[in-house]
Amino acid sequence: MAENTFDAFQKARREEGALDLKVGDETIPLILRFHDVRKAAKNWQTYSSDAPFRVPVPSQEDLRSVRQLPIEVDPPQHKEYRAIVEPFFRRPTDPAYIAKIEALIDQHLDEAIARDSLDVANEFALPLQSKSLTLLLGVPIDHADLFISWGNDVLRVDPASASEELCDAYIEKQLDNAAENPGDDMFSALNAAQYQGRHLTREEKIGFANLVFAGGRDTIINFVTHTLAYLAQNRDAFERLRDEPDLVTSATEEFVRVFSPLTFLGRVCPHGAEIHGHKIAPNDRAGLCWLSANMDETVFKEPEQVKLDRRPNPHVAFGSGTHNCLGAPQARLIMRTLLTKLPQRVSELRILDSVASFEDWKVYRRQNGYKRLDMVFKGH
Repeated sequence: MAENTFDAFQKARREEGALDLKVGDETIPLILRFHDVRKAAKNWQTYSSDAPFRVPVPSQEDLRSVRQLPIEVDPPQHKEYRAIVEPFFRRPTDPAYIAKIEALIDQHLDEAIARDSLDVANEFALPLQSKSLTLLLGVPIDHADLFISWGNDVLRVDPASASEELCDAYIEKQLDNAAENPGDDMFSALNAAQYQGRHLTREEKIGFANLVFAGGRDTIINFVTHTLAYLAQNRDAFERLRDEPDLVTSATEEFVRVFSPLTFLGRVCPHGAEIHGHKIAPNDRAGLCWLSANMDETVFKEPEQVKLDRRPNPHVAFGSGTHNCLGAPQARLIMRTLLTKLPQRVSELRILDSVASFEDWKVYRRQNGYKRLDMVFKGH
């Protein structure tokens, strides 16, 4: 496959600009056009994130008991909450941290090359995301074994089949441990943090940590697997990255645009709204469709083509406006490092077998990742 030919929203985006998505008894109009999505993302008064459990679609009332912070609050509170954890999410700009991520990716490439084959989804991308998260949080790297046991979605682990503690129990335990033995980890920082002159409540601390574990997990895993699958299927692109290493930064942005790991997020409209004739009643939701915006042909020339040197590339795969993704520097660092080292260490990528995973709604269907992706990494 020489290009990404899948644009689930093309017809609706061109003809209407919005698409009604039925989620249970709820109808959520998805905003599809690039400029409409960016405008709505900035207009938090009309399209609000101050809606616990309702920013993800479907809603997560049955999956968690806390408001995720800072994503589920609006300005000005959002800025104050975000400032509490932002220093941790700036770690990917620190040279010492970058060196740790480089060493981690070297280790995973060593293991992949040494094996006859491996499942990239579960034996490469998932461990890589989990171990890199321990570096971001400042916890021992062996905690990654527990993170890996949760699979792609930490909120949907079946307690009956789990052999170890679940995410919420881990968060509670780490907060307690940090209270007794403070360190440089995020849990200690949450215990010490203040918001508007007071210490964070227990619920607020858990809300921060819950987002860290749930928010960027499957997205990074899917980003890595999609990219490796593409490079295996497009040898010219793989060799171009080897011959033109200066393309790594623009290639990273292009892969995240095309694969858009997060399809959309919800916003609540406190006073109602209307988008291209699709009416939203007060306190009902709209969806900001990042994937569709990133395929808008009025902004991106030949949007379904992967162009490693695409510039400019104003994609919204990491969101837009106030709620741009906190974890974007981490995701970019992982992918830039992988795209740099992979052509240096590997001469050929080959897919043996795969099982794709899909988001499958009545009005659209898209591949959002792989349940399994068996590949060969042939070293030089």
